[in-house]
Amino acid sequence: MNRSRLLMIGGLALAVGLLVSFTVYNRLRTFAGSTSNEASVHVVVAASDIAVGTKLDTHDVGLVTIPQSAVPPGAFSDRSKVMGRGAILPMSKGEFILPSKLAALNAGAGLPSMIPQGMRAVSVRVNDVVSVAGFVQPGTRVDVLATGNQSNGNERQTTTVLENVAVIAVGKSLDRSASADAQTAPVITLLVSPDDAQKLALVSQEGRIQLSLRNPLDTKKGGIGATRTSSLYLGESPVAEPKPKVHRAAVKAPPPAAPAHYAVEMIRGSKRDETKFEDNKF
Repeated sequence: MNRSRLLMIGGLALAVGLLVSFTVYNRLRTFAGSTSNEASVHVVVAASDIAVGTKLDTHDVGLVTIPQSAVPPGAFSDRSKVMGRGAILPMSKGEFILPSKLAALNAGAGLPSMIPQGMRAVSVRVNDVVSVAGFVQPGTRVDVLATGNQSNGNERQTTTVLENVAVIAVGKSLDRSASADAQTAPVITLLVSPDDAQKLALVSQEGRIQLSLRNPLDTKKGGIGATRTSSLYLGESPVAEPKPKVHRAAVKAPPPAAPAHYAVEMIRGSKRDETKFEDNKF
């Protein structure tokens, strides 16, 4: 390849590069001009990290000015509209405060504000085993297993009485641990329907409960039957119940029958003789 051809290719590449650079520069300048001409608005954001259940006060919220196009749907522009409302989701400093992260108006703060209408919060006593070594935390979901005896027998069984139940509090903590470490407490509060609240209260009194931690993406329900003690030992032969003893009454033999007799009568003139013989049944 000669020198003139190399110079021609280099010049062509330089021209293409200049053209692309000029086009990009013009587009960026146009965008900057349109942004500077766009109206700016005030938006309410978190002035500090806000934990779940916090009742928002003046030191919890602030205002920032951003372009109208960057405002998320539902964002507040006035701090008075969020004051006194409880946070139902954790918020980081500088995060937009949206209606979906706050309790309803006049719902208060703390645990009551986190309970949706038609639902109930029920607490159960747990230990390290029942709470899955402390990894059952606010925001996780669990199944509730109950172990006890049937009313009509002595055989124990375990049944899944509630499935995919939300945990809203561990002890007095409403917020999940940021480090995802185990969080132990003697009481765990579950969010259930009124019917399930009755079931949970009953199994807590009648039997022993166990929590089973679920993957948050696993929402499948149903298809779980009860497990009985007899089903755990399939190789064990059942113990035969002893048969009742039958007492037979002794039957007395009837007395031997009297031997049969027969008579032979002989007549000799005017004399009559009768001789009796025993029947020996030869």
